[in-house]
Amino acid sequence: MAASDLREVVVGGELPAVDMPITRGDLVNYAGAAGDPNPIHYSDHIAALAGLPGVVAHGMLTMGLGAGFVTDWAGDPGRVVSYNVRFTSMVVVPADRPAVVTFSGKVKSIDEETRVATIAITATSDGKRIFGRATAGVRLP
Repeated sequence: MAASDLREVVVGGELPAVDMPITRGDLVNYAGAAGDPNPIHYSDHIAALAGLPGVVAHGMLTMGLGAGFVTDWAGDPGRVVSYNVRFTSMVVVPADRPAVVTFSGKVKSIDEETRVATIAITATSDGKRIFGRATAGVRLP
């Protein structure tokens, strides 16, 4: 988003929804980069032994995708001054197709003194909310 567009941000304004696919390959790549080789992120057998409904995405991966959603909207990662997430559900990643996480957001408030907008972020996958309470503070021009 261009900085000039950020001048148009109003309380109640909505961020366009974005679908982000996550594949098993993404999980393996993330595990290597993050140093998190927990087999619940790639083995159906181990995930089942752990009582999970299937292989699940790393929480920090979904959180990172949410941060990317906000920074893409803001147009500059330097504008994001805070980011908080509570997880409520896991993203199950099937072997035969990507899981899809849909991110959307709404401007909850704008601090006129600091020019920081508080964005409430919603993340869902397979009909379930995966973030219970997620917010980002974005500095407006």
